[in-house]
Amino acid sequence: MKNIWIGYFPERMQYFKIYIFLLLLASCSKPAPDKTAAELLGNPEYPAIAYGGYRGVSRNEVPTIAELKEDLHILSALGMRFLRTYNTQQYPHAERLLQAIREIKNEHSDFEMYVMLGAWIACKDAWTAAPDHSAEDLNNNDAEIDKAVALANAYPDIVKVIAVGNEAMVHWAAAYYVEPEIILERVNQLQLLKQSGQLHKEVWITSSDNYESWGGGDPSYHKEGLRQLIEAVDYLSLHTYPFHDSHYNPAFWVTPDAEASLPDKAKVEASMDRALDRAKSQYQAVVDYMKSMGVDKPVHIGESGWATVDQTLYGGGGSRAADEYKAKIYYDKMRAWTQSAGISCFYFEAFDEQWKDAGNPAGSENHFGLFTLDGKAKYPLWDKVDQGIFDGLTRGGQPVTKTFGGDTSALLAQVFPPPGKKEIALTEINTVNDDLSTGTVIRADRYLLLSETHIPASDNDYTYPSAVLKLNAWEGTCNIGLKNNQIVLATGTGDWWGAALEIQAGGTGEDLSAFSEGFLHFDIRGTTRAKLAIGLQTGAYTKGNQQNLEIVFAPGTARNISDKWQHYALPLAELSGGKSLRDVQSLLHFRGLADFDGGSIFLKEIGYSR
Repeated sequence: MKNIWIGYFPERMQYFKIYIFLLLLASCSKPAPDKTAAELLGNPEYPAIAYGGYRGVSRNEVPTIAELKEDLHILSALGMRFLRTYNTQQYPHAERLLQAIREIKNEHSDFEMYVMLGAWIACKDAWTAAPDHSAEDLNNNDAEIDKAVALANAYPDIVKVIAVGNEAMVHWAAAYYVEPEIILERVNQLQLLKQSGQLHKEVWITSSDNYESWGGGDPSYHKEGLRQLIEAVDYLSLHTYPFHDSHYNPAFWVTPDAEASLPDKAKVEASMDRALDRAKSQYQAVVDYMKSMGVDKPVHIGESGWATVDQTLYGGGGSRAADEYKAKIYYDKMRAWTQSAGISCFYFEAFDEQWKDAGNPAGSENHFGLFTLDGKAKYPLWDKVDQGIFDGLTRGGQPVTKTFGGDTSALLAQVFPPPGKKEIALTEINTVNDDLSTGTVIRADRYLLLSETHIPASDNDYTYPSAVLKLNAWEGTCNIGLKNNQIVLATGTGDWWGAALEIQAGGTGEDLSAFSEGFLHFDIRGTTRAKLAIGLQTGAYTKGNQQNLEIVFAPGTARNISDKWQHYALPLAELSGGKSLRDVQSLLHFRGLADFDGGSIFLKEIGYSR
């Protein structure tokens, strides 16, 4: 019968063949599924990445729809399916991105891309000389949340997560951070909108912040507001950056003496293994803190990445972390770990962005992308170029090619092994007196921070600090480290700069009240001709009671810095003006005042006497 049907109705068979062909064609281009956040997060088939499409030196140069589409096609070819953004209404980037995704989906029904929409949160009077961290910037925050809701409702097939704030609770974001209660209020606002049907019930709500902000570090963050926030979010989104730690907390990074004889490549591999272990430990610390409160929710990584260029802290004269070779190792290891562990990692970031540090083109913040500004694929993606997945795709009209022209030898010529312990400027002074408790009165005659000529012994009345001192360059505005038993400070050149030796005792300062009539001693020399203040700090910035007790140093005055060593004994009565020294949090601090020139300062023999 089949042969008879075919034989007698050949024209029908032709139509049947066409019908079957159309069915097969449709099956090859079937509409993309609409996944929920619960189905996306932790799903290795949906790799995530942080994305900013800005190509200019200012965010006022917002990318066009066409430019965003260029990037989306490149990221889709790479296999990325989940993007993270940072603002909703301050700049039209996020709105244009969502429109670009929608247009591509209309053009190609099988195109699949989802978004974690970031709403920027800031404190009252952010970016001023006196930010109020206990209150919020109502106008900005209301507008950001309202726009997030509007965009999520307009694009329910694309927006799957709303992140309330980006590093908005971490204390080193001194210009704008808020207390957890403010993030909590906004998270609750969104959760209530979900309950009332004014926001899609499947949208997950989180906040994306430093691992310490989620309780995985300094106990000063362990507050009731944080506990409530952890209970309120749908999942925790944390940031971990071993790259930054290679300078600020380099103990894990530097080559230990036992590895000093290894080949350079082996030294790099060992340090990158330790870098991944550091990220894992910070992640686990957040999980452990969350579970210690009886909460069990998903924890994913909102940011982690590795910069490929830097000429200061992370370059050849610093931790030597920044290069494409190390970036590939970190990218591969981070992806392998998170995907096998069921953790989403919004890797930071897709493309280089030059607005982040526009005045310093070689600064690391401009170079975290997997692609350069002009769309070249960096070393982590060279194999993808070889596979041809970017063929026919462009950025700014330029095809996607390899950095260094694909010359591995040229790339490796810029790779250096991590420094040894004696080569790097350490960021901690860890000579402490374990018999002291921070907060109790120091009654010794001399209190030593750094000295080779004065050492506590049985026949004198000297002591060391009660806890480790961290050498902190405030918000990366300058560079400070410890090398050859000297403090080495490279002053800043931006709008402001400052640094301090901060005691690490969970928010408790050293009680130097017995030294109120004594002196702060140090030997100093340098090349800077800037006007600056030197002194100490009492109280805590996070508690709103910090005070700078300082004296001005400037060229042409009685107190100045020259290229020859000079000894100064600053009277604490003059420094303090009669203010209490019971809570000294920074035992020595520096603050730029005028004529910033980037010059260097060296200090030694630092301490207090009664």
